[in-house]
Amino acid sequence: MKAIVCNQPNEFTMIQKQDAVRGQGEALVRIHRIGICGTDYHAFRGEQAYFEYPRILGHELAGVIEYVEQNEYDFKAGDQVSIIPYMYCGTCIACRAGKTNCCTDMKVMGVHIDGGMQETVSVPLSALLKTNELSLDQTVILEPIAIGAHAVRRAEIREGETVAVIGAGPIGLGVMAIAKSRGAKVIAMDVNDSRLAFCQAWAGADGIVNVLNQPDEKLLELNGGELPTVVLDATGNLRSMQDAFRYVAHGGRLVYVGLVKSDITFSDPEFHKKELTLLSSRNATKEDFDVVIDAIRTEAVDASRFITHRTAFEQMIDVFDTWLDPQSKVIKAVVEL
Repeated sequence: MKAIVCNQPNEFTMIQKQDAVRGQGEALVRIHRIGICGTDYHAFRGEQAYFEYPRILGHELAGVIEYVEQNEYDFKAGDQVSIIPYMYCGTCIACRAGKTNCCTDMKVMGVHIDGGMQETVSVPLSALLKTNELSLDQTVILEPIAIGAHAVRRAEIREGETVAVIGAGPIGLGVMAIAKSRGAKVIAMDVNDSRLAFCQAWAGADGIVNVLNQPDEKLLELNGGELPTVVLDATGNLRSMQDAFRYVAHGGRLVYVGLVKSDITFSDPEFHKKELTLLSSRNATKEDFDVVIDAIRTEAVDASRFITHRTAFEQMIDVFDTWLDPQSKVIKAVVEL
């Protein structure tokens, strides 16, 4: 079968490899959609944390089961599925507490182990979600939006709260859409005006702030003279993540959704003065995927406008570089098989 390997930074190769071999308790899945995310871009550019080369990328996946034995989950050949790409041990302290998203021995497809940029994969049944009622396009965006859903759950966002989301990429957009579905007032923050406009059009953001233009004053103006009680940073940018402390109201919560390969510093007196709660949000759980499926059913999440760029599997290597160019205005690129 065909697969695309990232051999080293800035180098993809199409290869022929042995077909996936189904393991015990696994299903053989033929891949039909691959979403391209920030992790893939960072890995390609040599900027991804906890990453080794060579690696088959791809963890936003939609496919169809080709073969599966009789099982307790009632999966059958022909079922359309989403893959939850976070392979967990099931026995560590985090897994025993139901926090499989931060397993102590986490293996994320496309990061720690090979991912879905290949024609077939063998996947544990516990990592599959049946999506026969969704389209392939709706299925492939479940994972990035689920990361946003998990961050919203971590933040314990309440109806009527004002929430600022920094970063108007796919993850930030997912945070905004799910926060809006929870009844929050959402303010989108970014440095790109066209992306901020998309936040309003797609995610229904109630206000927008260009971080390059007096963001503190603009936040106060949009929220009746008060700062947001919840701020979620989905940038993966060191300066943004450190600046985010100053945007949170006294008694508020700051959630880091993005990851940066650096140490983060902040003013402890300011942190204590506000009695802030600082949280991280990693990956997602099945519960978060289920939240997104419901959001798609109720049209709170629209896959048709979220996916802005497409290419065939055989053409991906040729066009991948163009998606790295800000002028391409990519929100979500998808590879089709």
